[in-house]
Amino acid sequence: QVQLVESGGGSVQPGGSLRLSCEVSGRTISTAAMAWFRRAPAKEREFVGRISPYGGSTTYAESVKDRFTISRDNAKNTVYLQMNSLKPEDTAVYYCAAGWNAGRYDYWGQGTQVTVSS
Repeated sequence: QVQLVESGGGSVQPGGSLRLSCEVSGRTISTAAMAWFRRAPAKEREFVGRISPYGGSTTYAESVKDRFTISRDNAKNTVYLQMNSLKPEDTAVYYCAAGWNAGRYDYWGQGTQVTVSS
């Protein structure tokens, strides 16, 4: 079965950086749209960004644009989220999602906690 495992979360001071990884097993991601979402305490899940199957295009939420970058290594079946200039409001559990059907993310990881605090 398809499994997504996120890693790389942790605690960082404002202005710092983290890189999250999402390793997928059970199916090649080369034809999958991959995305990152997050859920902050007491808030709804929020879209962070996505990357097209062959990495040709990316889309980001306005709140993270110019600070976060999504990339993918199809050979490693892994997607990354580089987060720079982190702010306290970026504190959340970050989830990776994969979809092989247009407009749907059918598989999700368990999430990794990111805490931005001084």
